[in-house]
Amino acid sequence: MMWKTTVLLLFLPHLLSSTGTENIKQLNQSEINVEFSDAPVKSQKPTGAVKGWDSCSIPCDITVKLLRDEKHSICGQLQQSLLAFGRSTRKLMRDVMEEQQRALDILSSQVTELMTKVQTLSSEVQRSNTEMYSIKPVQSHGRDCSDIKDNLMSVVPKIPSGIYIVHPENMDSSFEVFCEMDYMGGGWTVIQRRTDGLTDFKRPWADYSDGFGNLAGEHWLGLKKVFHLVNQKETRFQLHIALVSSDDITSYASYDDFHVDSETQFFSIHLGRYAGSAGDAFRGYEQEQNQDTAPFSASDVDNDGCNPFCSIDNRTVESCSTIQNNTGWWFNQCGLANLNGSPEDAEQNLWQKMHILWDTWRQNGIPHTIKSVTMKIRRIATNN
Repeated sequence: MMWKTTVLLLFLPHLLSSTGTENIKQLNQSEINVEFSDAPVKSQKPTGAVKGWDSCSIPCDITVKLLRDEKHSICGQLQQSLLAFGRSTRKLMRDVMEEQQRALDILSSQVTELMTKVQTLSSEVQRSNTEMYSIKPVQSHGRDCSDIKDNLMSVVPKIPSGIYIVHPENMDSSFEVFCEMDYMGGGWTVIQRRTDGLTDFKRPWADYSDGFGNLAGEHWLGLKKVFHLVNQKETRFQLHIALVSSDDITSYASYDDFHVDSETQFFSIHLGRYAGSAGDAFRGYEQEQNQDTAPFSASDVDNDGCNPFCSIDNRTVESCSTIQNNTGWWFNQCGLANLNGSPEDAEQNLWQKMHILWDTWRQNGIPHTIKSVTMKIRRIATNN
């Protein structure tokens, strides 16, 4: 009975659509009796069965209709899903774009605020610089390192060496110098130092006049500054030259009176009495080697006395600066001293590259190879 009921239910829609109510009545009165035995049927086929019965136990048009309905249902669901996905995607993109726009607006506001602050700070720095240089003069520590030492001795138990600001009495402005406060009583103003060969002393006149290098290391203070330091009223200065050889032997040369002339006289040097262990290379052994009172020379300002040339060691020399790698010094037909010297050969070792010349300091008749030198000046007592 269960299989009969199932078959009738499956056929019922088709019968309703094709035969109508009348057919139903006839169906009720007919002798159709489709039963399926609970027992298995062995290869029984109805006589005169319709072709295709094996592959379609349910009428094919019903199967097709069911599949079509299912396809339409699935397509409808898919279309709804796609529409919902599209709406959610558009909303997500809109939300992301709005969030990005908000972030850009915040960043733009921050950039504008930062630019305003930078402009304000720039204006304040410019105003501060203008006030500092045009209104407030730089406070100096003294007229020179000797003056600084004398001023600080009563208030500081130990005065450190380092960079100080000096203002010589005959100058309109201040400048920095390195003061050695722990060498032979202190109060020394360093005017030249060479220690490592890293600073190039191959320089024109303008550099030697104004100064170059690093005050805490290798440097040349500048002839203009030296002139103002040593030409202050009622002052005399001692020049001290400290030398160190490549094998760490030390020596010195000292002059009890030192000053230079103005630039119009090419900063000619003037030296007092010599004392020391390195020999008086400034004056040499012969008059033509004497550099005392000689004007300063550089590669582009030649005052070395070789007019038109000099004969040195059977060589013809037109410029002492040129043969000593365009360095500047108080040359006099070259002479025996050039603490700014530098050789032409760039392949030499570190100390030979510097080629500091103080020819009177010798060992076994051979000049020492000098690796470092310091030129410094200090006030000395006057008779006034």
